[in-house]
Amino acid sequence: MLGCMLQSRPTAPSNSDRSRGAPARQRRVWRISSAGSLRNLKLVTETLPPPAPGEAQVRVHAVGLNFADIFACQGLYSATPKGPFVPGLEAAGTIEAIGAGVVTRHVGERVMVLTRFGGYADAMNVPEATLWPMPSDWSFAQAAAYPVQALTAWYGIERLGNARKDSIVLVQSAAGGVGLQALQALHSLEAKPIAVVGSESKRQWLIAERGLAPEAIVVRKALYPAKLDAALQHYRASGFDVVFDAVYGDAFQPAFDRLAPEGRYVLFGAADFMGRGARPNPLRLLSNWLRRPKLDPLAMIPLNRGLLAFNLIWLWEQAARLPESMRATLALIPSPPHIGARFAFERAIDAMKLLQGGRTTGKVVLELPVD
Repeated sequence: MLGCMLQSRPTAPSNSDRSRGAPARQRRVWRISSAGSLRNLKLVTETLPPPAPGEAQVRVHAVGLNFADIFACQGLYSATPKGPFVPGLEAAGTIEAIGAGVVTRHVGERVMVLTRFGGYADAMNVPEATLWPMPSDWSFAQAAAYPVQALTAWYGIERLGNARKDSIVLVQSAAGGVGLQALQALHSLEAKPIAVVGSESKRQWLIAERGLAPEAIVVRKALYPAKLDAALQHYRASGFDVVFDAVYGDAFQPAFDRLAPEGRYVLFGAADFMGRGARPNPLRLLSNWLRRPKLDPLAMIPLNRGLLAFNLIWLWEQAARLPESMRATLALIPSPPHIGARFAFERAIDAMKLLQGGRTTGKVVLELPVD
């Protein structure tokens, strides 16, 4: 099935296709002078050199947004580069030139791009291993929306969570980009999802658009623990086999307390720490930090529960693993992602504010001309 989804492998490019003599070009990027506030993010024009050996130069047609972009700009992300940087972890576009030694990609190819920052740009040079051919029937927006969140869902649900057929899996922020990918992964695994959302409108959206049982969707507000119990009863289950969580905060302990024996709590973010302003609110951050859940490892032993935490950025540090990881992800999550909001590239800050507000379903993307 995977082979039918992807474009056929290209023939070996000729020396002329490799464009080793490509000149430097001008590009536009959203560059932040220093982390701390979204107000420091500016659209600037700068020179992009030709691709180095092992790199391809990609003209970008769409950029995928992630909460990590906002955390990085606010200085709350541990992997944030020092000094000025361009945010963005994923994009999609067309290869314009390739450097010496590149053998698996060719000029003119439509590709998905993974990048450790630098994605908010209309052109970029990236290592060969961080490119993947787009499924032939996907748009650039769908391709740009896929890599980070789908890889996150695959790694957290299958690799760390060990979800399998009939596993009871709680998915926090289930109507968001990662959450929808996680639901699709659980469908492929024939697992049983319990979806947690932040509003009744998102609950209704999951019922209408994803066909989830109303009894298996929880609105994370009043009576949250009791709602979790009712959702478990829908499956006649006493606890969760997996909890997949990027919210943390007050939602953590009720879910952790309901892990079944051998259950795994997979934590990959702390969206509850994010404010709604351009810069972090120190008092709110301090309050959330002091109130954060604290676990006693010794108390976990007799209960036979596990807590696993990860940050997908480590995959960029082990680039050789990326091709196989993406193959496994596409096999588990073969459908294109849902795009909840589209913005012109020039409106990146507006797009980030919308994502920050938590009012979207699916993915937020920036789009550029494809002519």
